[in-house]
Amino acid sequence: MKNRYFGEFGGCFVPELLIPPLLEVEAAMNEILPAPDFQSELDDLLRNYAGRPTPLTLCSTLSGELGFNLWLKREDLLHTGAHKINNTLGQALLAKRMGKTALVAETGAGQHGVGTSAAAARLGMACTVFMGADDVERQSANVMRMKFLGAEVRAVESGTRTLKDAINEALRYWISNQRTTHYCFGTAAGPHPFPTLVRTLQCVIGKETRAQFVETKGKLPDAVVACVGGGSNAIGIFHPFLEDLSVRLFGVEAAGIGDPGCFNSAPLNLGAPGVLHGNYTMLLQNNDGQIEPSSSISAGLDYPGVGPEHAWLQKSGRVRYEMVKDANVLAAFHHLCKTEGILPALESSHALAFVLNHPLHFAPGSDVVVNLSGRGDKDLGIVVKSLEGE
Repeated sequence: MKNRYFGEFGGCFVPELLIPPLLEVEAAMNEILPAPDFQSELDDLLRNYAGRPTPLTLCSTLSGELGFNLWLKREDLLHTGAHKINNTLGQALLAKRMGKTALVAETGAGQHGVGTSAAAARLGMACTVFMGADDVERQSANVMRMKFLGAEVRAVESGTRTLKDAINEALRYWISNQRTTHYCFGTAAGPHPFPTLVRTLQCVIGKETRAQFVETKGKLPDAVVACVGGGSNAIGIFHPFLEDLSVRLFGVEAAGIGDPGCFNSAPLNLGAPGVLHGNYTMLLQNNDGQIEPSSSISAGLDYPGVGPEHAWLQKSGRVRYEMVKDANVLAAFHHLCKTEGILPALESSHALAFVLNHPLHFAPGSDVVVNLSGRGDKDLGIVVKSLEGE
């Protein structure tokens, strides 16, 4: 395997039984993915099935409040409601070209599961989705959507009953079914080549943002902000801007309730290097190297690790990674709803909350883009429950 690392982060630390399917995925990524006929078919799916390009929306009311221009990259308007469909369509099409007949996936908030289920249905493939039992309960609407789309949803009762454990089970399933099944990994983490493959498929977000901004304003934005769990939406919008040093990049992690000693999902800010799910990256772990439980009001950010490219971008200083508490996330959710008529996912609300709570980070009259990676329909039960607890 080549190009497995981002600085010292990344790699492929997996059981020997997983090496053959990973080599097969790497070969497909290098040979099939760049082919003009593949790119043409994928572009057709993204445009005429998923709904690309997504708009770049100026928030006029919030911009007036903040004193700078706040723009939203509207991934929430994609089919299935989030950026995840960019990746699932690409991987499903790749898997079909590889001769696979089925997909397996993990999911936290359910959006990747829904996206994989939709892609499988569209391309005539079977689909199995592993989901932590706690996430099955708090994202029940997405569980129903997956089932209606033809997927088998398997609740994972082990461990923390969240995304980490769903990934473990999906990897075990893949070992036993690798001849017919492709593991449609959901974020820019995991063993090589998944961090590179997922980033490549999600870069459509940043490429579009760049082109739309130049067309609209005749220049690049001054800053780009995105939430970070595993990190696919963030790396997708960041990567096309990495060489443009005039564009400041901010990733926002989940601080949970923010009290000392309580769980969070901020491995870049509060973690240490280690190996999880086949890659060396920043992790929430104790002094003995055991993975600590993570916690966030948003199921999609409830993960104790992060993509290795983000770990490298933090260490290199190119991207600044911040944290936001649950209370501020909920406040940002409500504020966008009432001022702009847009219902954001709680994941995306982390990025929005950072901008709303730190206006002095951005110069008056500057242009700031927030990646609105998903819509908030799936989170209404959580938001209502938070109101009942007040």
